[in-house]
Amino acid sequence: MSGQQVTVTARLKVKQGLEDRLREEFEPVIALTRSEDGCINYDLHQSIEDPSLFLLHENWASQAILDLHLQQPYIRALGAKAEEFLVEPPEVKLWQQIVNN
Repeated sequence: MSGQQVTVTARLKVKQGLEDRLREEFEPVIALTRSEDGCINYDLHQSIEDPSLFLLHENWASQAILDLHLQQPYIRALGAKAEEFLVEPPEVKLWQQIVNN
């Protein structure tokens, strides 16, 4: 899997009332991440039914490139702050595409 594209989803449950703070924390991280080599997309979504629920959807050129992304100072800093505004740890899943249209 190291040489093939990898998709990441992360479900984030935010403490009630801190939804705007999550968006503020992510805004600069999204811009920096999208400029990284090997980042195909990095998108944050908010649930229509439950505004405290967010989904991060990412695609990376390879697992090795994703691993480099996770070491970036802005990603590490965001992770260190997460406990302040998340109800629970993020639910992170790695995916690989099996059918390419």
